[in-house]
Amino acid sequence: MGANYIFSIQPTFTQGLVLGQLSVLVLLVLILKYLFLDSTQNPFETSSYQPRLDRNIPQKSSSQTNDDVNQLDKSTETAEWFNSLVHQVVDIYRSKLRDDLPGIAGDEIARKRVEDYANKIRPPGFIDYIKIHSVDLGIKAPRLSNAHLGQQDKLLSEIEFDVEYTDTLSLSLSTSYLFNYPISSFARLPVSLTISLSKFQSSILVTPPRTASVPPTFTISIPPAFTLDLSTTSLMGSRAKLANVPKLHELIQHHVRRILASRGTWKVVLPGLSNIKILQDELRKEIKEKSS
Repeated sequence: MGANYIFSIQPTFTQGLVLGQLSVLVLLVLILKYLFLDSTQNPFETSSYQPRLDRNIPQKSSSQTNDDVNQLDKSTETAEWFNSLVHQVVDIYRSKLRDDLPGIAGDEIARKRVEDYANKIRPPGFIDYIKIHSVDLGIKAPRLSNAHLGQQDKLLSEIEFDVEYTDTLSLSLSTSYLFNYPISSFARLPVSLTISLSKFQSSILVTPPRTASVPPTFTISIPPAFTLDLSTTSLMGSRAKLANVPKLHELIQHHVRRILASRGTWKVVLPGLSNIKILQDELRKEIKEKSS
């Protein structure tokens, strides 16, 4: 009679089978909970490792505050003037990217240009052809404020700005990650992405040209400590799809930050004071210095 019970003091084959199935279920629940699921409500909105601008503002007396208010009024007026100019310049670039065409025709030209550039720089051994579905070029421009002089010497004064940029910039694309083992293009993992800019905030340093510089250039640079918030939606897989994988969002944001940090210096040559040969020689020199 005792042999008919599922559980008994003596271990039986039935008990081992039941306990084995329960242990597999418990292990599966733990894997799903701690490896694939995220308990946060918005895991893709911000990244935990990005630095933030944090300025300590000392307390001032009332007389100093009044003087600062007057200076603020003047600087705000000047900033509005400059921000208006920046906005017009950005609008011109947007228009030229669309060949000055409005509506759907301009959207298609901008989409095709972005698609051509994306496939030009993609690593072909790992990423399949990138299909750009839509591009939103935005409607705003970076906004500058709090201009002040930085490091100074007898010949040079750096000018530092605070810049903040929030816009509707977005990019939707689809591609596939290529698995090259055991043979080339053994398998593909389809990936669909929509990447949107939430916020960019940083300081910008503008260095005027030196008299002895060849060629004389303005230098515009972004320091590594900037804030970048991207919103990402994603789908991975063919039949079974994984939506909004947190690690993919972190990977995309990390690479965008790395590109901005590595290319965060631009030089603008003063018109009429240089030629193509001098610029080519200077470019070769910079490349050699970076590689050494």
